[in-house]
Formats: sequence, structure tokens, C-alpha cells
Amino acid sequence: MTADHQTSALLLFSAFVAVTLGITTWVSRHRQGSAEEFYAGGRLFSPMENGFAIAGDYMSAASFLGISGLIALVGYDGMLYSVGFLVAWLVVLFLVAELVRNCGRFTLADVVAARMRERPVRIAAGTSSVTVSVLYLVAQMVGAGSLVALLLGGTGEAARAWTVIGVGALMVIYVSLGGMRATTWIQIVKAVLLLGGTVALTVLVLLRFHGDINRLLHTAAERSGHGEAFLAPGLAYGGDWTARLDFISLGLALVLGTAGLPHILSRFYTVPTARAARRSVVWAIGLIGGFYLMTIVLGFGAAALIGPDAVRASDRSGNTAVPLLALDLGGGAGSTGGTVLFAVVAAVAFATILAVVAGITLASSASVAHDLYASLRRRSGRGPRSEVAVARIAAVGIGLLAIALGLLARDLNVAFLVGLAFAVAASANLPVLLYSLFWRGFTTRGAVWAVYGGLVPAVVLVLLSPVVSGSPASLFPGADFQVFPLRNPGLVSIPLGFAAGWLGTVTSTEVPDEARHAEAEVRSLTGAGAV
Repeated sequence: MTADHQTSALLLFSAFVAVTLGITTWVSRHRQGSAEEFYAGGRLFSPMENGFAIAGDYMSAASFLGISGLIALVGYDGMLYSVGFLVAWLVVLFLVAELVRNCGRFTLADVVAARMRERPVRIAAGTSSVTVSVLYLVAQMVGAGSLVALLLGGTGEAARAWTVIGVGALMVIYVSLGGMRATTWIQIVKAVLLLGGTVALTVLVLLRFHGDINRLLHTAAERSGHGEAFLAPGLAYGGDWTARLDFISLGLALVLGTAGLPHILSRFYTVPTARAARRSVVWAIGLIGGFYLMTIVLGFGAAALIGPDAVRASDRSGNTAVPLLALDLGGGAGSTGGTVLFAVVAAVAFATILAVVAGITLASSASVAHDLYASLRRRSGRGPRSEVAVARIAAVGIGLLAIALGLLARDLNVAFLVGLAFAVAASANLPVLLYSLFWRGFTTRGAVWAVYGGLVPAVVLVLLSPVVSGSPASLFPGADFQVFPLRNPGLVSIPLGFAAGWLGTVTSTEVPDEARHAEAEVRSLTGAGAV
């Protein structure tokens, strides 16, 4: 990357950081002492604002750069992520959004605890939520270290380390000072930037091919080296039965995991009513759907204009496909247009990482303070203000943990961390959420077993999979303790989570509380008594 690229990217980075820090400072002047203000922004956001914030929370660097890169490298099979991430929102829209908003206050555990014994349920759900959040967070932190350092031209260890530390420090400032209100506005700004940059690149790709999609696809197939197979399923997941089962497993995790992601669920509490929550999801689906359609164009555009070999030479996993495409569309290396477009893509990628880690940190600190701390502390009569103080401390602690893990794992392949986060969310959080909302006979034991019955297998199976050991591309290529053949555990761990919840309920001696279930059902369906 030339000095012009680096200077332009740094200027845009600095402008975005200055704007977001200004937002945080402005918001911190408002009253942030109440739990409702810190966790939910006072529930004052409109459906459109919350829809943009949800889209900003969901469209991570993995979406912007990773999916386009995968499509550029493996063609049709790379679209699995685009389709999976988008279809997941139908599950959220029809099964989760309104009911969660009516039943809970700030976290997933609120929904489950509405009709169960609070302490064991909050500890289980809080543990699962923090696990999912930290996995997602570490992936973003490691991506920040490698990606931003690469875009700025510094691939050395020091550049990566300082990038991780800088992102972590900004994340802690956003959350601890501004809470949900600052985080939401940062998400909105980021969503506008990301969608604007993606639209611009998509239009330029289509103009290059005079709007002829068929010509774009065939040019991509010709340059891929695979011919028409590049446009057909099977290039990445069409080998043996293990690869096909991995395809199904990953698809299940992507489609079902979104409804269990803590930082997505927490967004439904920032609007005043369940109807507003549903309208927020409709806005989000429109924005996210348009975005993922454009990533398909960018992926095939990179394959057609740059070529998979050049993309792979720059980054083995394809993460630099979009920056390289921007450089080419702007006129090539050394041109003014290329420099500007490259700098915009670099700044948008940085904005994406900052916004996503802020949302995840807030969700995990809320789980620590509202679920774990509130359940484990002695009954001392301390009110919400004490809980908010704990949440701020938790944000600092989680930030330091993410920085440490990001530095430790900066040389590792982190793609599996995002897939694992979705798999854990689908295995542990989704079963207990659906059972709590729809099963009249569900018990406390069933809730606890559902969480741990999905959480533990998901983590253990990944540790015993080829992702960690047993192959040259593993995290530890020199070791071999691989037992489980699939790279994503969802195909096994998701059914285990549902089965464990069922088994825990039918073997429990606890009599389901009909009155509390009836109250929760009426509240979830009508909003009567909702906070």
C-alpha cells in the first residue's frame, strides 16, 4: 500500500473516531445512572433508528470483507453466509422480536426467569451469553489487529498489537461512558457509512460491466480457473460426506444462531413497545437484505476484475478482496480515485469493527452485572445504580480480556470463532428461549439443562475438531487430538441443546407454575404488564 493510501485512510479513521468520541461525550452528559438508561437507552429510540442500529450491530467486518472474499475465492458456495445470515432474520421476526420485548427488561435471562426460579436460570443464561459475546468479541479484535494493520501497510507484530489495544481502549470508552445511547448512535453512523460505501462499490462494479449481470458472472467463472463449476454448488462443500455435513452444520448455526445472540436480543429493549420492536426488525431486514445482495455482487466483481489468485496472494482467506476491488475500480494503484476509494473502504472496515465490538461489550457487561452479579451478590438492598457501576467495571474487565485474547490469538485463523459464537448461541440460548416462550410445562431444571446441554457440547466438539488440531490449517498444526470430524458443531450441539431441555423437564419433580406461565404468556402476546 502506498503512502497516499495510508495517509488518506488514517485521516478518515481519525475523522470517524473523532465523531464517535464526540457522540459519546455528548451522551455522557445526560443522566446515565439508571439501569434503564444505561442498558436500554431509556427505551426512546424509534423503529427506524433501532432498525439502523440493529443493522449496524449485525453487519460486521466478517460480513463486509469476509463474505465477499469467500465468494471471490469459491464462488457459489461462498454465498451460504449471505443467505444464512439473511434467512436468520425471518426466525427473529416471526418467533422472537415481539415476545422478547414484552417478556424481558434488559437481557435474555429476563425472559426465562419470568416463570422460573431466578438464581439458577440467570447464572446459566448469563454464563452462556458472556461466552458467546467473548467468542464474538475476540474474533472482531483479532480481525481488527490483522485487517487494519494490513490496510495501513503495517503487517509487523507491533502494528497489530497497537491496533488491538487501540480498538479495545475505544470500545471501553464508548460503553463505560455512553452506555446504550452512545452505542446505538455509533451503530447508526456506522450502518450509514457501510451501506453508502457498499452501494458506491456495487454501482461501480455494475457500471464496469454495463449492468450486464450475466457477463459479470461468466467473467468471474473464466478468471476463477474452475469454469462453470465456480457458479454451481459444490466447490467448497461438495467433496465427501464430511464436507456436506459441515455445510448443513454451518447453515444451521447461521440461520438459528442470530435469534440467540445477546447483543442482538438486547436491541429489542431500546424501543418503547413490542410493535416498535417488530417494525425495527422489518427495517433491519430491508437494510441487511440489501447489503447481503450487494456483497454477492462485490464478491463476483472481485473474482472477475482482480481474480482469485491475486486475492489469495494478498490474503489467503480473501479478507482483502474488497479493498483490492476498490483500488481497481478507482483507477488502480497510484491513481487519485483508487487512493480515495481504498481509504474509504479502510475507514468503513475500521468503523465496522469499532461499532460491533461496542455493541458486544455492552451486551456482555449487562449479562455480568444484571444476571451474574445480581444473582450471586448477597441481598444488601443496593439498587440499580450499584448494578450500573458493576456493568461499567465489567465493560473495562471484558475489554482488557478481549485485548489480551486478541493479542494472544493474533496469528491464528479466527473465522471459526464467529461460526462457534453462532453455534453456541443456537445450541444454548435458542432452545431455552423457545421453550420458555412456547412450552407450558417447561421447568427450571429444563432451562438449566438446555443451556449447559448446548453450551458444553458446542465448546468441547470444537476443541476436538480439525479446527484446533490434526491438519496444517489447524490452530495447533503440530498437535493431533482431533476426534470430531466437522469444523462446526451445530449439527450435533443444537439438537443436544433442545434434547437436554426436554430431558431436564420430563425428569424434573418441579410442578410448573401455571399462574406464572399464564402471566408470561399474556404479557408476551399482548404486552400487558410489559416494562
